[in-house]
Amino acid sequence: MSTADFPAWAGSFASRLQRLRANSAAALHQFEALFEPWIPHHWLAQQDAGAHSRDRCWNLRLVFWSFLWQVAQAGASCREAIRQAQSLCVRSGHRRPPDETSAYCQARGKLPLELLGDIHQRLVGEAAAALARQDLWCGHHVTVVDGTTVTLPDTPENQALWPQQSVQKPGCGFPIMRVVAFFSLATGMLTAWATGHWHQHELEVLQALWESLDKDEVLLGDRGFSVWSVLARCLSGGIHGVFRLRGARKLDFRSGRRLGPDDRLIHWQKPRHCPPYLEPAQWAQFPGQLLLRMVRCRLCVRGFRTRQVILVTTLTDPIKYPPQALGQLYLRRWEMELTLRHLKTTLQMEHLSCKNPANIERELRMHLLIYNLVRRLMLESARRHRISLDRISFAGALATARRYGEAMLQEPTQRMRRTLFEEMLRVLAKDTIPFRPGRREPRAVKRRPKPYPRLMRHRHSFREIPHQNRYWANSPCRRKK
Repeated sequence: MSTADFPAWAGSFASRLQRLRANSAAALHQFEALFEPWIPHHWLAQQDAGAHSRDRCWNLRLVFWSFLWQVAQAGASCREAIRQAQSLCVRSGHRRPPDETSAYCQARGKLPLELLGDIHQRLVGEAAAALARQDLWCGHHVTVVDGTTVTLPDTPENQALWPQQSVQKPGCGFPIMRVVAFFSLATGMLTAWATGHWHQHELEVLQALWESLDKDEVLLGDRGFSVWSVLARCLSGGIHGVFRLRGARKLDFRSGRRLGPDDRLIHWQKPRHCPPYLEPAQWAQFPGQLLLRMVRCRLCVRGFRTRQVILVTTLTDPIKYPPQALGQLYLRRWEMELTLRHLKTTLQMEHLSCKNPANIERELRMHLLIYNLVRRLMLESARRHRISLDRISFAGALATARRYGEAMLQEPTQRMRRTLFEEMLRVLAKDTIPFRPGRREPRAVKRRPKPYPRLMRHRHSFREIPHQNRYWANSPCRRKK
C-alpha cells in the first residue's frame, strides 16, 4: 500500500490498518488469551515483507504461540504441538495446519530473532517500570550474574560453533553452549544473556552484557566474577559491584583502613598483564589501583554449610551499606541458582533439540521468554495480593498457567476472561512454598539408572552385546577387580 504521491501517508495508514486487523482478531491459542496483557495481538501481526508476509496456515501468530506452548510443556514433540494447533484451529474455524512436521519446523525456523528480542525487552521494561522503592535494595536495582552450560544435538553445524570437550572422542560427546545471564532480584526476570562455546570463560562471555547495565545499578556475583578487571569495569561505568572474594587472593585484614570489625578499605593494584578477553586499549584506560572495601560477613543460617563469606565491593560507605545488609544481599544470590534450575530442570532446557545454530538461538530465546512470562504472572500476583515474590512456586505457577489458559480461551467474553485471570492470580498467591528454614536436601538420587554401557565410539561401529542382562558385566566402564 504505497503511492507515488503520498508514500509516507500510505505507509502510516497501512501499519494502522494492520494493527487494527490484529487487534480485532480473536485469540487463537490459550497462551495468547493468557499473556495478552504483555504480548498484544499487533506485535505478532502479519509482516509487511519477509518470511511471514504471506497469509499461510502457519502464520506468525500461530507458529509463535505453538512454539511457546511446546517449550512450556517441557519435552513436548513437534507432533504434539501440531496436534494442539490443529485442534484449536478446527474449534475456532481457521484453516487447519497440515499433519506433517516439516511445514511447522520451517515456519519455526523463520521466526524473526529481532521480534523475539523486542518482545523480551518490552516485557522486562514493563515489569521494571512499575517497581516501588521497597522492592529495591538500599535504593538500588540489583542484578545477579551467573553462568551455566547446555548441551546441543550432535550435528556438524552445532559442532562447528559450539565444540565439545577436547577429552571426548569425536562422535561420542555433545556440543556445549555456555550461557551467561543477568537476573533481576526485584522482578525475578532474566534481563539479558549472552552465549559462547565451552572453551570460553564466563568472564569472556560477560563482556557482551555490560551495555545492558545502567548506572547506579548493583551487580552481584559469586567468586568466579571477583577479578580486578570486572571491578574496574564497574567503577568506570558507574556500576556498583558486590562479589565473593576468590580463594586464590591473599587475605589480610591488617592492611588498609579500618571501617569496623571485619570491615576494611583496601587498594587493589592493577595486574601486569592484560586479560585475553579485553582489548589492550581498554585495559590501558583503567587506573593503576582500585579503592575497594573488603567485608567479612557472619552467616548464622541453620542448615547452611558456610558460616562466613568475605565480600569485596565498590560500595565503600559503611553507614549506608552496613556489613549485615551486604551479607543478606549475598544470600539472595542463591535465587539465581534456583532460576537456572527452573530453566534446566522444570523447563528441560539442559539439552536443546534444534539441529542448526539459528534454530538453537530461537529455542533458547523461547525458553527464556516463557520463563519471564510465568515470572510476570507471579509478580502480578505478588503485587495484587501483597505477598513475597520468592514464596510463589514457579512450577506451580507454570502448571496453573497451562490450565487457566485453556479455560480462558473457551470463555466467549472479555469480562469472563478477566474474572478467570483474577482467580488465577488469587490461586497463585495461595499456592506458596512452605517456609522451612534450615531444611537440607542432599544432592543424591535414589533411583538407579539402567546398566547400559557407555557409547565410547561411533554408533555405526558400536557392537551390540548379545545378552542384555550382561550389559554391565561387559561394559568398558565397569571397574574390574
